[in-house]
Amino acid sequence: MNYDIKDINLAKKGALRIEWAKNDMPVLKLINDRFKKEKPLKGLTIACCLHVTTETAHLVQVLKEGGAKVFLCASNPLSTQDDVAASLVKNSEIQVFAIKGEDTKTYYSHIKAVLDAKPDITMDDGADLVSTIHQRNPKEHSNIIAGTEETTTGVIRLRALAKEGKLRYPIIAVNDALTKHLFDNRYGTGQSTMDGIIRATNKLIAGTNFVICGYGWCGKGLSMRAKGLGAKVIVVEVNPLRALEATMDGFDVMPIKDAAKIGDIFVTVTGDINVIRKEHFISMKDGTIVSNTGHFNVEIDIKSLEALSKSKRLIRDFVDEYTLNDGKRIFLLGEGRLINLAAAEGHPAQVMDMSFANQALSAEYVAKNHKCMEKDVFKVPDDIDQNIAALKLKAMGIAIDKLTKEQEKYLSSWEAGT
Repeated sequence: MNYDIKDINLAKKGALRIEWAKNDMPVLKLINDRFKKEKPLKGLTIACCLHVTTETAHLVQVLKEGGAKVFLCASNPLSTQDDVAASLVKNSEIQVFAIKGEDTKTYYSHIKAVLDAKPDITMDDGADLVSTIHQRNPKEHSNIIAGTEETTTGVIRLRALAKEGKLRYPIIAVNDALTKHLFDNRYGTGQSTMDGIIRATNKLIAGTNFVICGYGWCGKGLSMRAKGLGAKVIVVEVNPLRALEATMDGFDVMPIKDAAKIGDIFVTVTGDINVIRKEHFISMKDGTIVSNTGHFNVEIDIKSLEALSKSKRLIRDFVDEYTLNDGKRIFLLGEGRLINLAAAEGHPAQVMDMSFANQALSAEYVAKNHKCMEKDVFKVPDDIDQNIAALKLKAMGIAIDKLTKEQEKYLSSWEAGT
């Protein structure tokens, strides 16, 4: 079996941590039980480019139970949990190519390693896997029938491909499922980002000017959690509707050039490039902390920060101290990569249960329906979304009402009025 991981001897620890995560993933467990009986993915090879975490381990195990041959690589150089990778190789016999802290060359060699398996389905987080495929000879991966995409950044890239008419196969945007972005993006990102910042810095959040660049679902969740810890939250936005929403939610809203002067902790979560730039670093206070929780390390202009600095040192794990030419210090967390996975463990299992249930069921859906799907980006079918929500409520012991026949008739008719 081919693989490339840090240390196979970490497998025992990884197995225990995977077991711990599974305790909070009841929906995926139910899917696992059905997949084990029905084998809906039998005969298919799935190439997964995902964050190699305990929750991801459960997902790829479910895919294997469904009959698939699974290959896994990391979707970010700093997000791999090495003990999890070891356990998947040793205990689940899944071929994994991921090492925490791998350089860019190794990162892409790992992507190419899973593609060498000639997958039928791709499962991506950030679209680096699909992007690599589309930069290769079309004949090289002509056997791919469909794919899925986990996150906002990836969906943006894939829709750009589809708009240009270059997308080679249908892909389901798992990120856009309500049971994904309303919970994973909002509650998962909010909590895990605060977790990463606190683990990296051990700073008190209360009383700080906490600047959040971007007020999508991830930004909303992060704002809630920062406020809950006593921070004075400042939101930076370019979208007037989101800026208005942040204002109505009780947060200060201002341009980044103004926030740069007063912020203590900055977090980018926009999916765009160079959100924090040279002129902003120059305006910042001594001791400012800068971090990112978007998928790629492009939101902070690190090259400009380096150009402004006379020295750099690693002062704590995942904390680089940049001393600017004027003596001011700026602390960059996690090399500008997504801090919730660089310095912490990513989203809690309870929310990833729904996200990865979407991944598993979407893989089953494309396996059955790919022949009638165009080469485009599709939403998760509503019945899958609703079913996952219902299963999650059931697992939590929560009951809800059902419409009476009279109510159903009223909602489906036009005759009745006041």
